[in-house]
Amino acid sequence: MYIPGHFAEDDRATLYDVIRRNSFGILTSQVDGRPFATHLPFLLDGDTLVAHMARANPHWRGFAGGGEVLCVFSGPHAYVSPSWYAAENAVPTWNYVAVHAYGTPEIVDDAGSAYGDQQRLVDEFESGFANPWALQDRDRGYIDGMIRAIVNFRIPIARIEGKFKLSQNRDAADRARVIDALATADDPAARDTAALMRSRE
Repeated sequence: MYIPGHFAEDDRATLYDVIRRNSFGILTSQVDGRPFATHLPFLLDGDTLVAHMARANPHWRGFAGGGEVLCVFSGPHAYVSPSWYAAENAVPTWNYVAVHAYGTPEIVDDAGSAYGDQQRLVDEFESGFANPWALQDRDRGYIDGMIRAIVNFRIPIARIEGKFKLSQNRDAADRARVIDALATADDPAARDTAALMRSRE
C-alpha cells in the first residue's frame, strides 16, 4: 500500500484495534494465477487472524502452496470537500483508515480445534446481545455437519501496515473545519471519521 510518511500508522496496538472494530475484511491472493478475493469475518487472536470460508470456495485450495496472503480492513472514511478549506486552490479528497495484514494461512484440520475456533468467533460477535446465541447449546451433530462444510484457517501476522489519511497534510485550522463538517454530516461513517480525527488532534 502506498503510504506517505505523514499518513503512516505503525503502532501495532492501534492497528489491531482497527481490525477488532472492523473485523469483516477482505482476504486476497492468487487462485490459478489470477487475483482472487473473499469477504470474511476475522477474529484477532493475539498476533493471529482466525477465519473460515465455505469448502466450496476455491480460494483455500491455494493455501497449500504456502504463499503469503493479504487481509484488508477498512476503518472510518469520508469524502472531504475543498470548500471546507481556507485556501482557494484545493481539490476534493477522501479521508480514510486502512490496515493491511500479511501472512501465510495454516489450515485447521483438527475437528476439535475447528469447533473451538467457531465457538470463539460466535462468542465474540454475540457478546453485545442481551440474549446471546451459544454454539455449545445447539445440536452437536448438526453443528459438526456445518463445520465439515467449511474450512477453518489461521493466519499468523508476519507483517502489518496502516494508513490513517486524516488531513494531516492540512494546517490545524483546515483540519478543524473538516472535523466540524464531518461531525454534522448525515452519514454515520463521516461522523465516525470526525470522531477519530478529533481523538488524534
